[in-house]
Amino acid sequence: MDLNLLKALDALLDERNVTRAAERLALPQPAMNVMLTRLRESFGDQLFVRSQRGIVPTLRALELAAPVKQVLGDVQILLEPPAFDPALANLALTIASTDYALQAVLVPFLAALRPRAPGIRIAVIPAQSQQLERGEVDLALLTPENTPAELRTRRLFDERYVCLIRSDHPAAAAKRLSLDYFCALEHAVVSHAGSNFMGVTDEALAKLGRARRVALSVNSYLVLPDILRESDMIAVIPRRLALNAEGLSMLEPPLDIPGFATNAVWHQRTHHDPGQRWIRALLFETSDALP
Repeated sequence: MDLNLLKALDALLDERNVTRAAERLALPQPAMNVMLTRLRESFGDQLFVRSQRGIVPTLRALELAAPVKQVLGDVQILLEPPAFDPALANLALTIASTDYALQAVLVPFLAALRPRAPGIRIAVIPAQSQQLERGEVDLALLTPENTPAELRTRRLFDERYVCLIRSDHPAAAAKRLSLDYFCALEHAVVSHAGSNFMGVTDEALAKLGRARRVALSVNSYLVLPDILRESDMIAVIPRRLALNAEGLSMLEPPLDIPGFATNAVWHQRTHHDPGQRWIRALLFETSDALP
């Protein structure tokens, strides 16, 4: 049964007039006459007989009136997006993130999420390739170069690098580091492999014909503050990670170091889900509020 036929039957039962029923459905009257013929064939009944004031439903048509309205109402509910109340929501979401995005993006997001949606559970896993395509995660925090072109994307912010050093270090008193002093200091770098002593800073220095002294390579930004507080080393890190580092001072690097962007990425299959749309909107809101 064509759903449009049920809509036509409902309009005819309400209007008891072919012309008015056609106008209600924005159809020409000949099209409504064709639909009435199809209805009669489908139900094996005249359904309506003509009278001086329009049309009169048969007993069969009157029997169909309530069930037809029920079916149309149920279909309308199916077509409408379900209402989402974050305060009552009970769902789990998996987010793929680097340790940088975990601290810079997810910490403020989770702080905003808990009081608004206490029933939403978040699982954070390391970011890897093809997680979204395989349906393993609902949302990923990636750099643009690691974002597959076929996925939904929203740029969260652009990040830049700063220097972080112990607050009572002699260099911390300087308003600006000289390039010579910067290169002479011992540096700690972050490499996800944990064994690479080169990074974007070294590439920028190489263009100036300079090099720095890299004494330590670790595989996570999260351990760096503890290391810097207990040593004379300096680190070049994303600015958002340096904002709330206790016992450490933030300085501008003495050379231009290319920054990076962070994207929120999700699959088309979750794009219209009301719960995930609300969660993404909150993530965007908290990211936009970052200093």
